[in-house]
Amino acid sequence: MAATVTTTATTTGKTWGGGNEPMGASYGKMMMWFFIVSDALTFSGFLASYGFSRFKFIETWPIADEVFNHFPFMHGVDAPMYYVALMTFILIFSSVTMVLAVDAGHQMKKTKVAIYMFLTIIGGLIFVGSQAWEWKNFIKGEYGAVETMGGNILQFVDTNGNRVKLADFAADLSSTSVEKRRSNGVWFAEGGTMPTVSLEEVVEGFKANPNILVRIEKLDAHKKKTILSREESLKRLEDATMVVEGANLIRNEYGHKLFANFFFFITGFHGFHVFSGVVINILIFFNVLLGTYEKRKSYEMVEKVGLYWHFVDLVWVFVFTFFYLV
Repeated sequence: MAATVTTTATTTGKTWGGGNEPMGASYGKMMMWFFIVSDALTFSGFLASYGFSRFKFIETWPIADEVFNHFPFMHGVDAPMYYVALMTFILIFSSVTMVLAVDAGHQMKKTKVAIYMFLTIIGGLIFVGSQAWEWKNFIKGEYGAVETMGGNILQFVDTNGNRVKLADFAADLSSTSVEKRRSNGVWFAEGGTMPTVSLEEVVEGFKANPNILVRIEKLDAHKKKTILSREESLKRLEDATMVVEGANLIRNEYGHKLFANFFFFITGFHGFHVFSGVVINILIFFNVLLGTYEKRKSYEMVEKVGLYWHFVDLVWVFVFTFFYLV
């Protein structure tokens, strides 16, 4: 019986050996794509967690139009989503300048690459600064609220349903309490920042103003926060335990505290990506000015950081949709 012999052809080329380039991409660009895919999965997990949590607590979830309604130099003006839309436009426009920088690199035009890289850096810095400003307003708060024994948030509105600040109706009881600070001789334990008004001042001020009502987190049939009657409002205030101003990882005057937790974590994580991209862009920008890539006869580094920058912009589109639009 004859034996069958199988021979395998040997290949002289080696993967990543300098000649072979799977899918026509260099090793550096392939590694950038691998990083982008893994990072995309990370963001997907975060946003999916946010979506599940929002669905579970949909009736007490904050309304984005009431949370993100500030605009620089327009204090007191209700401008829902205006500044967030401007931030988004700036970041997307920075993707355009990055595309132009990559295209100029393909044409070996050093000056144009430098100009478009500089514009991309400016756009990234404006976006990061805008996020910091938005965080400041979110942490500081605007109207204030009261938290009950069960952890529910009570907000205050007038008879027309418009939000009312605590300071606008709180009574002046001339409280003598002070914050715990080491400068006051309080050792080992330092208390949190005290609210501008006390719970007693809010309750007494509410009783003295019959035109003020309590609004609870629960949505009514019209997808609006439920406004209680005067009698129901007074009854709810009996369970009040503290004044809440602004948002942090523990309490949130706008509604469910998980909203603040997700907002700080996900937008902060994305902001770190943008800041990292700005730093990398600055390093590459100086290399462009020094003529490093002209000597290499290739601007592939600009193209690789461009992939990362476009990914960061794309992620923001999803973050923007989840937190601001949906």
